Amino acid sequence: MSDAVFVIRNQLQQFWTRAGDWVDGREPQRVLKFKHRDEALNQLVELSARDIELRGEVLSCELSARGEPVVEASEHPTPLLAEIAAAKAAERAAEKAAEKAAEAATEDDSDAAAENESDADPAAEESAAQAAGEAAAENADAESSPAANAATATTPTEGADPAGEPPLRAAV
Repeated sequence: MSDAVFVIRNQLQQFWTRAGDWVDGREPQRVLKFKHRDEALNQLVELSARDIELRGEVLSCELSARGEPVVEASEHPTPLLAEIAAAKAAERAAEKAAEKAAEAATEDDSDAAAENESDADPAAEESAAQAAGEAAAENADAESSPAANAATATTPTEGADPAGEPPLRAAV
């Protein structure tokens, strides 16, 4: 059995991974290895079809004692796996903090509304309702009294009866 494997390298000397991204080779365990050259070449053709700017090549590499390809690191560094994991964890923490802040804001709004309802004095509400009812009753009494009607009546027009009845028409 041969200890050689095939890897795909781009124009920036970065290597293709199973995760579908390019790495600089500092973490050789992430580099995608192929046992056969034609498999690596097929993968390179598929990558080139998706990215017309890609200038890639298939390289033959020896395996280390750990079973990782022995590759030279690129001069164009990419984020390490630990850096990517830390960035994702920070992003998730920020999203959770934003969700909690939104929940707290909605809870504060509902709590404030509940406090406003509970702060209202039932006796004050009852006396306000009584006052409104009494004012409505006084208005109804005033409208039905003759003095109120006389005060609001208009002056009779010419030819009209002083009692406010319309004039009679004469028969011809």
